[in-house]
Amino acid sequence: MRWINRRPVRSVAVLLAALPFALTLLAYVVGSEVRRAENPNDKLLPAPAEVIERAAELATEPDRRSGDVLLWRDTAASLQRLAVGVAIAASLGLGFGLAIGLFPAGRSTLASYVAFLSLIPPLALLPILFIVFGLGEVSKVVLIAVGITPFIIRDLSQRVLEIPTEQLVKAQTLGGSSWQILLRVALPQVAPRLVQAVRLSLGPAWLFLIAAEAIAAQDGLGYRIFLVRRYLAMDVILPYVCWITFLAFAIDWSLRRFSRRAFGWAHTEGESL
Repeated sequence: MRWINRRPVRSVAVLLAALPFALTLLAYVVGSEVRRAENPNDKLLPAPAEVIERAAELATEPDRRSGDVLLWRDTAASLQRLAVGVAIAASLGLGFGLAIGLFPAGRSTLASYVAFLSLIPPLALLPILFIVFGLGEVSKVVLIAVGITPFIIRDLSQRVLEIPTEQLVKAQTLGGSSWQILLRVALPQVAPRLVQAVRLSLGPAWLFLIAAEAIAAQDGLGYRIFLVRRYLAMDVILPYVCWITFLAFAIDWSLRRFSRRAFGWAHTEGESL
């Protein structure tokens, strides 16, 4: 049997999935032991036990100045910014994606413009956003929205263009108006792709969020990482990085489960990640 046709059984699949994580952890432990053998006070790769102990302190002990548990306070601030920015981007992406994909006039007007905007590096706009919107929450949310909206628009408009022409002709033959075709033909087929586009945009969205918080913020996961980096506090940075990764994974997993439940018909052919 060819390798492309061999599917691992459930137990083997679980082991294969865990293997990269185990190797990464092993490489860290070995590297930490080597560095600490040369310098017991090494801060670059603290021992795993120290990282776990510090993570527990961050998650349970209140800050002396504010009285808040910093990990949860930073998590709430970052997730709020991320949720608002992604929600705005998804709404704009859906609206403009349908307009470009379904209406020739919309395509002629906006397709080239959106393609041009998508090539602007969003981080290059960050100083402009701070000047225009100030150093508050608005500039951070706008950076996330500006950064991922063009991608979502282009992805959804292409999905609309891939709708078989026969379906659009049949809907018109049955007397459907443009508005009815948009709501009852295009929108149901684009909805699962919107969830997929949001999932693919989460990585860049986190990047823009961390970058904005690192430059101008009073709380947030990115703010905390860049605040303690001057002290080489890797025992704080590593738990925060792992926590951000876990949050991103949990959001992606939740969206995938939601898509499978809400749009099961879109996941019937082949495997999907």
